[in-house]
Amino acid sequence: MRSFDFTPYRRSTVGFDRLFDFLENAARTEVDNYPPFDIEKVSDDAYRITLAVAGFKQNELDITARQNMLVITGRKEESRSRDGNYLHVGIATRAFERRFELADFVRVENAELRDGLLSIELVREIPEAMKPRKIEINGGSSHTIEASNDDRGQVEQQQERETASA
Repeated sequence: MRSFDFTPYRRSTVGFDRLFDFLENAARTEVDNYPPFDIEKVSDDAYRITLAVAGFKQNELDITARQNMLVITGRKEESRSRDGNYLHVGIATRAFERRFELADFVRVENAELRDGLLSIELVREIPEAMKPRKIEINGGSSHTIEASNDDRGQVEQQQERETASA
């Protein structure tokens, strides 16, 4: 397995420390495929993570949302006896912990366990101050100056000069 050195990039970037830490940690951790999962983009700002947790009950699963991290753990109460008459044990009931790194402003909206599938709904909510906004350009517009009756004649002469020169 390759290891990448992000030191040159860290020197020339500001505020990307978390991204480089994530990439370095991802390269170091071993891949565990249990339980299998899907990540679905439902819309521009909505996502769904679905985990196959067959055999787990609702009280045996725990979902914890921290800042930029979603942790799903499963602890199965051992109900199969070790001295049973099993010829093959292929249904996984081992404990697990699955972590998902979340982007900024992503929050867990809902979780549902149905037919052995745990579905977790995620929503990205960008604060109003961070959303793009349209900026009006005021540079070329003309402004009307209100004058009192005493100065009306001078203002009219000024406006005539402006229209004649335009």
